[in-house]
Amino acid sequence: MGLYQRWRRLRLPGLQACGLHTAAVPSPPHWLVERLGLFEELWAAQVEKLKSMAQKEHRTIKIQLPGGQRVEAVAWNTTPYQLAQQISSTLADTAVAAQVNGEPYDLERPLETDCDLRFLKFDSPEGKAVFWHSSTHVLGAAAEQLLGAILCRGPSTECGFYHDFFLGKDRTLRGSELPVLERICQELAAAAQPFRRLEASQDQLRQLFKDNPFKLRLIEEKVTGPTATVYGCGMLVDLCPGPHLRHSGQIGGLKLLTNSSSLWRSSGAEESLQRVSGISFPTAEELQAWEGRRAEAELRDHRRIGKEQELFFFHELSPGSCFFLPRGTRVYNALVSFIRAEYTRRGFSEVKTPTLFSTKLWELSGHWQHYQEDMFALQPPDSRRDPPTGHPADTLALKPMNCPAHCLMFAHRPRSWRELPLRLADFGALHRAEASGSLGGLTRLRCFQQDDAHIFCAPDQLEAEVRGCLDFLRSVYAVLGFSFHLALSTRPPGFLGEPRLWDQAEQILQQALEEFGEPWDLNPGDGAFYGPKIDVRLHDALGRPHQCGTIQLDFQLPLRFDLQYKGQAGALERPVLIHRAVLGSVERMLAVLAESCGGKWPLWLSPFQVVVIPVGTEQEEYAREAQQILQAAGLAGDLDADSTLTLSRRVRRAQLANYNFQFVVGPKEQSKRTVNVRTRENRRLGERDLTEAVGRLLELQDTRVPNAEEIF
Repeated sequence: MGLYQRWRRLRLPGLQACGLHTAAVPSPPHWLVERLGLFEELWAAQVEKLKSMAQKEHRTIKIQLPGGQRVEAVAWNTTPYQLAQQISSTLADTAVAAQVNGEPYDLERPLETDCDLRFLKFDSPEGKAVFWHSSTHVLGAAAEQLLGAILCRGPSTECGFYHDFFLGKDRTLRGSELPVLERICQELAAAAQPFRRLEASQDQLRQLFKDNPFKLRLIEEKVTGPTATVYGCGMLVDLCPGPHLRHSGQIGGLKLLTNSSSLWRSSGAEESLQRVSGISFPTAEELQAWEGRRAEAELRDHRRIGKEQELFFFHELSPGSCFFLPRGTRVYNALVSFIRAEYTRRGFSEVKTPTLFSTKLWELSGHWQHYQEDMFALQPPDSRRDPPTGHPADTLALKPMNCPAHCLMFAHRPRSWRELPLRLADFGALHRAEASGSLGGLTRLRCFQQDDAHIFCAPDQLEAEVRGCLDFLRSVYAVLGFSFHLALSTRPPGFLGEPRLWDQAEQILQQALEEFGEPWDLNPGDGAFYGPKIDVRLHDALGRPHQCGTIQLDFQLPLRFDLQYKGQAGALERPVLIHRAVLGSVERMLAVLAESCGGKWPLWLSPFQVVVIPVGTEQEEYAREAQQILQAAGLAGDLDADSTLTLSRRVRRAQLANYNFQFVVGPKEQSKRTVNVRTRENRRLGERDLTEAVGRLLELQDTRVPNAEEIF
C-alpha cells in the first residue's frame, strides 16, 4: 500500500468529537506530498550512488566487536545490523543503534572502513536517547498529518521526548486532542516504516523545506558544511543528524503526556509554539510498568506535597518564582545550614555579591555571547536621558551565575600563593529567563539559589581540590540518602584553550575518579567549551535520575579576567578555576527530596518534627509549655488541643500529617513533667522526661540521621 493511501486510512474515531479542524481533510497537505516526492527522488539517486560505491570500493574491512572478537566485513555493503544478526538474533532484535569508533551510527547504514563496533540497547542512556529521538519523529509525522503542523524541533530528553511545532498565530493544541494524536502515533509506529538516512546538499535542503521557515532558519544557522542529513520515515522528512531505529515498529508502547506552549528563539522574531511531550518503550509491558511507577511518582509530586503541607506556592504575579511559607522556609534553611556546616569544615569562605551588573561584565566573561537570551536585561532610569558624558548608559542584567562576580572578587587586590586554594561560596539569588512553557514547580524557575562555589587554585593543587569536591559530594548525598553516578565529559568541538592544558586537566580528573572508587562513564566531547567536567547524576528513592551536582574546570575565565597571583618564586602565575555545586539549585533539590521521601521528611529537615497532644483540657497548659520548650530549643513544635476530637483521632491526624513524633500528655505526664512518645509509624516509645526528650531530639537533629524514629 502506498504512503498516500496509508495516510488516507488514518481516520480514527473521536476526531469530530475533539473538534479537530483537520478531521475531514480528504488528503494530506500539498507541501507534504511535494516534499515526500522530492525525498524519494533524492533517495533513489543515493541508493544508486551507494551501489556504485560498493562496486568501486569493494574490499574487506576488519571490525572489532565487544569482547575482543574480530570479524571481517565488506566496505560499503555490510551493515551493523547484519553483524548483530551473526552474533545472535536476540541482539539483532534488541539493538536500537550502533556506535562506530565511539560515534552514533544507524544499524542499516553500511560500514565504510576498519572500525570498533558497539551496539546500543534501550537499557543504556545512549540507547534511550536514540529510541526517544526516533519516537519524536513519529510524533512529528502525526502532528503534520493530523494538524497540518509546521515542525520546529523534536529532541529526546532524560525522561522521554517532546516536539515543538507551529499551528499558526491563533491556533493552540487542546488537551482533549492528545488522545487522538496519540492513537495516530501508535498506528504510525505499528506500520513499521523504515527510518531512511539521506545526505543532501544545502540547495537540496532548502528545496525540501521551502515551506518550513523554521527549518530554513536552522539550515542557515546550523548547517556549516556542504551537506547535512535528513531522515525519512513514512511521509515524514526531517532535518536531523540521527541516528535512528531501523523502523518505527520497534516502538512497542508510546504515550503522549502533556501539551504546553513554548517559544522559538532564533535570530528572527520570537514565535509561539505548541509543545507535546511523550514517553515510549520497546514493549507495551514496559510502558505499563512505567505507568505504574508514574502513578506512584504523581502521589509524591512535590507540588502536591508543597500544597498539602503548606510549604510553598506560586502566583501569577511573579511567574517562575516561588513563595516559601514558614514550614517550607524551615526545610530550605535546614538544607542551606547543612551545606554551610560543610563549608566551615572544608575551608570554604561564604561571600555575598551583587545581583545586578553591567552587561560589560558578561561580555568580558563570554556569557553575553553564549547566554544573552537567557538573561534578564534592563535599562537604568537615567538611560532615558542623555548622560552628561555623552556616552550611552550601560545596560544592566540580573546575574544568572556567580562565577564572574567571584573573579572580580579574586582580582580586586594582589593575591599570593599563600592564599591558595581560595574557596568562595555564594548563596546569592540567580535569575534566568526561562520560557514560560518550560517552568515546572521547583524544578525549573526564573529565580533560584545554588550552593555555588568557586575554587581558585594553583595547577599543582588541582588534583587534591577535585578529590575534595568528590568527597564533598559523597558526604552530602550519603546524608540525603541518594546514590549517584559520575561521568567525565571531555573537550568538545570548538573548545577554547591549548590542547596540552586540556590533556593535563582530563588526566587529572580521570585519575581523581579512578581513585575515588565510584563507577563512572566517559562522555567524549561533552565538556564545556571552557574546560572538562564531571557530571553527577543522583538517584532518588524511586530510582529516577537527577542532574544536580557538578565539578567543572575552567581555563578561560582566569584568562579573560587576567587573574594572577604571585608564586613562590616571585613571578606572577595564573590560577585554575573550579566551578562546583553539590545541591545545585536549592529549590530543585528540595523538590527532589520531597518526592524521594514522599513528604515523610527526616527529622533534621522536617517541618513537622513534634506535635504535643493533651489528653484533656486540664493538660492544655502543660502541653502549651512543652510546645514552648520545643520551640525555644529550635525544634518545630506544634500543639493540637482540639477538644472536639478524641485523643485517638488527634494522634491519627498527626500521623497522617507526617509528624515525626507525637508527645501525648495526660494527668500522669503532667504531674511528673514527662511526655508519652509516639512516632508517625505508631510506634509507642513510652514515657520520657520532657527535658531529656527534647535533648534527644536535638541530638538526632544535629547528627542528621535518616531514621530518628527508630533510634530515639
